[in-house]
Amino acid sequence: MTAFWDFPYTARRLPVLADNVIATSQPLAAAAGLRMLARGGNAVDAALATAIALTVVEPCMNGIGGDAFALIWDGETLHGLNASGRAPRAWTPESFARHSAMPFTGWDSVTVPGAVSGWRTTWERFGSLPFEDLFEPAIEYATHGYVVSHTVHRQWQAQVPVLRNEPGFAESFAPRGRAPLPGERFVCPGQAETLTRIARSGGEDFYHGELARKIADHARATGGRIDEADLAAHRADWVEPIRMAYRDLELYEIGPNGQGIGALMALGMLEHWDIAESGLDSARTMHLQIEAMKLAFADLQAHVGDIDAMRRPGAVPPEALLDPAYLAERARAIRPDQASYPGPGKPHTGGTVYLTAADRTGMMVSYIQSNFKGFGSGVVVPGTGIALHNRGWGFSLEAGHPNQVAPGKRPFHTIIPGFLMRDGAPLASFGVMGGSMQAQGHVQMTSRLADFGQNPQAASDAPRWRVMDDNVGVAVEAHCPPATVEGLRAMGHKVEQAPADSLDFGGAQMAMKMPHGYAAASDSRKDGYPVGF
Repeated sequence: MTAFWDFPYTARRLPVLADNVIATSQPLAAAAGLRMLARGGNAVDAALATAIALTVVEPCMNGIGGDAFALIWDGETLHGLNASGRAPRAWTPESFARHSAMPFTGWDSVTVPGAVSGWRTTWERFGSLPFEDLFEPAIEYATHGYVVSHTVHRQWQAQVPVLRNEPGFAESFAPRGRAPLPGERFVCPGQAETLTRIARSGGEDFYHGELARKIADHARATGGRIDEADLAAHRADWVEPIRMAYRDLELYEIGPNGQGIGALMALGMLEHWDIAESGLDSARTMHLQIEAMKLAFADLQAHVGDIDAMRRPGAVPPEALLDPAYLAERARAIRPDQASYPGPGKPHTGGTVYLTAADRTGMMVSYIQSNFKGFGSGVVVPGTGIALHNRGWGFSLEAGHPNQVAPGKRPFHTIIPGFLMRDGAPLASFGVMGGSMQAQGHVQMTSRLADFGQNPQAASDAPRWRVMDDNVGVAVEAHCPPATVEGLRAMGHKVEQAPADSLDFGGAQMAMKMPHGYAAASDSRKDGYPVGF
């Protein structure tokens, strides 16, 4: 067990200690949330202002046309919000028969966007400031422009060659044929007008008004199948979080259609192994975590989809995947000194941004929103700055699969907010953005706190591993100890060590409750930093 205030890794920052905190991946967005706190708003007001601003200042990772999830501790209870959208009514399995896999870009990857409903639904229940106030910083950034940061430029420019020919993209996000350069000012009047409409209508315009008509008109004109009725039918849902005990902590996640259940499964397996005894940053520790994650991913790919599909006869429900006896059985499949390449088990049955905010009253918010792969589908509604996500890519075309594409169904989702409790009391709101990195990032962060007693910034700065999407290869960061890398290879892992500037290992943000105030940490891999007062 390390001393809590040790900082053993090279880092560019220290945690912020304050009574009110915000941590996210872009400093201008964090400043937007801070303005709400300074105005007398609560953590939800701050989180929403930050989320809305992120659609403007980090559009290459999220947008107005994306999805959102949240975990909110209101001082007494933890609440879960699923604001992910559903497939259009025209998306029958037969309508995708011409495809060998779900499309990655274009209209056939666009499900109904849920982020705006998440803003409105969260504010209605917990907000304290007027809804329109939360949009002020974002509208200012979109109207007058903001100076683009280095990391945002890198992520933005990498997508331009792929998306420049998608309907509406170049007009809004590559008007000069490229991404804005680091230090260059970017203005998006379409986003300003759209956010103003959303603010004044309480979000109604996006699903029932002029913006809904513009989305549907653009679809009709350019080959899309989403229409006004699909948008009008959308709703965000309050849901009961799912959880898993690990050592003296409990990790809470949003249940399926998200991948958070994978993090819980992996921790349920690792509970049967002595990770602390295996050593901090050692090959054995990483090996055990990697093997548990691979087993969890195999089950995710086979069994997880829309919650309604998982409840149907013959499907595997979430509680079967979290059954202690089943996870103990899966844990026994882990060989302590050799990599394996598992398939799914047989349970017993009957491009993202993350932010956290916490205030002096004890309210804590874990909030995540995304367009999935960067800008998402690449489809942008002309004149609006609405970049539509490509969450439809998360569906399967396999007949009978719980995640098979179907009308009105939610696809498998990668974005997940996390929340940690200790002895029934809130400990930390946190997340690790980045596709399939998210569930494994939650596992690594939770283990570092529970097994090794690290503080939030040290847990964030630590070298990460990532099981690749083939569930075979493993990537590790450049600052992973050489002995650890060689040890993993000796166990049979197909390891690639990433370059020092890799953005493939996610971005963590955390607000941890302390005896006095909070310790807020922001990932040094991104542009953001924690703020507070």
